[in-house]
Amino acid sequence: MIILKSPQEIERMRVPCRIVAEILALLKEKVRPGVTTLELDEFAESEVKRRSAKPAFKGYSGFPYSLCCSLNDQVVHGMPSNRELVDGDVLSIDFGAISDGFYGDAALTIPVGTVSKSAVKLIDVTEASLYAAIDAAQPANKLSDISYAVQSYVESRGFSVVRDFVGHGIGKSLHESPQIPNFGLPGRGVKLKPGMVLAIEPMINEKGPEVKVLADGWTAVTCDGGLSAHFEHTVAITQHGPEILTKI
Repeated sequence: MIILKSPQEIERMRVPCRIVAEILALLKEKVRPGVTTLELDEFAESEVKRRSAKPAFKGYSGFPYSLCCSLNDQVVHGMPSNRELVDGDVLSIDFGAISDGFYGDAALTIPVGTVSKSAVKLIDVTEASLYAAIDAAQPANKLSDISYAVQSYVESRGFSVVRDFVGHGIGKSLHESPQIPNFGLPGRGVKLKPGMVLAIEPMINEKGPEVKVLADGWTAVTCDGGLSAHFEHTVAITQHGPEILTKI
């Protein structure tokens, strides 16, 4: 069942969403060669607690960290580690926070030092596809209009859309209905209505769309070893159009 939020509930969601946006901005400044993703995880956890909130991912279905740090061919749900970042890496960071019983969730992909031209294009296209999807999240549009906006933009630029993982509704739970694929024909699914809050998150691969999950049970990687990128915002549907809650 799709849960519509009241204006008061959306106001309460602004707090965790703002926290997520602030901490991701700080993390982006810390990403450089020589830093470990475990250090980034520890920083994020200390910052979210300093804001009297909690990390949304830590303990979720047993996930042991505050951040998902997905590196190079890792698509999503990568685990922080002591591996030092090196020049040319591509790092996707996904972060969520809980405050007053409500969730915020967002992600971004960051180049480490100087990366390949293909990596730059992949990152740019993935981010642009997120904003194309958000532009499609208009009241009275259909859910699949969001999906189609991502797929049509990405594939026209030579990249592929991950099928195995999707976006989702969000509010008092980290994952609510509806699921939001990043592929599909337009004009299908539920009608978008004011009060819906969606975590829209394109996950885009440099080569083919196929992925597999590693033995840790979490880390998803591309099957062909190509790079992957991931961007996400928590977005409220209002009578005036989409509003990004996780944007500073």
